[in-house]
Amino acid sequence: MKTLVTVVVATVAYVITNLIDQDQDELWKLAVSIVIAGAAFIVQYLVDFERRLGLVQSGQDQQLREVRQALTSHHQDMSHMVELSFARISDATELFGEVERSRLRSDGVAPLARHATRVSALGPDILRDFALAEIGRLASLLESLTTMTAECPGENHDWLMDLTRCARRKIDATSSYVDRAFWLSDPADRYLRAQDDAIREREVEVRRLFIVEKAEDVVDELTQICERQRELGIDARVVALSDLPPNARGEIRDVVIFDEALCYEVHTDIRQGNPWTTLNARTTHLEDQKKRFNQLWGYTE
Repeated sequence: MKTLVTVVVATVAYVITNLIDQDQDELWKLAVSIVIAGAAFIVQYLVDFERRLGLVQSGQDQQLREVRQALTSHHQDMSHMVELSFARISDATELFGEVERSRLRSDGVAPLARHATRVSALGPDILRDFALAEIGRLASLLESLTTMTAECPGENHDWLMDLTRCARRKIDATSSYVDRAFWLSDPADRYLRAQDDAIREREVEVRRLFIVEKAEDVVDELTQICERQRELGIDARVVALSDLPPNARGEIRDVVIFDEALCYEVHTDIRQGNPWTTLNARTTHLEDQKKRFNQLWGYTE
């Protein structure tokens, strides 16, 4: 196209020079035509160069806008990530700060978080789901304890064992007539060993009161249970409700009072079945249970 335009311009220039000055020789006319055609050719290149330069600059401007948008978006994403990370760090710092300020041992909380993370990352799905369920159960228990109470279905022997290991001063317990079968079971053996450790290692005072309906219910089996516990240092006694004044009989319930600060209680329905366990650290309830235990204990002295 450029060549065609150049040839056309050269031809037109040659024709014009012939018309303007016919006296000049042909060489001069040809030279003028070639110069004009060369100028036209150069002008075409300059116009094309300017057009391409404009396209390049336009492309660079578009690319610059895209880079700026990408950088702005990346900056916003990074700022959000940094803020979120600092928020998580702040939450974690606040959490561990609360742990440090509380009476909880931080060397137990940190391993819990660390091992939970490892199980989630390395373990199979069933193990991970079980770990999450246990963490959820523990979180639910701790949430309930913020109200100074907690409960669970059945007899929770794990609570009983852990509380025995945590006791520092005193354990007062009542055991009903229907609870005698427990003392012939494996959980009872572990419970008694834990109490034996508490007595020998921490000098915890343990008193247990077996409650029966009538004096005739004090059979050899119950006597042997008491003797076995006395050999471990437990002050085990028996009281018959029929021998008590009417105002002292009250309700029969399996209750364990730890350090005079927390009650572990096993409840049953009217058929002595479907048990459930509660923990209660409320002051009013504690005072009632301690008063009830000391009243019954007084009748054995």
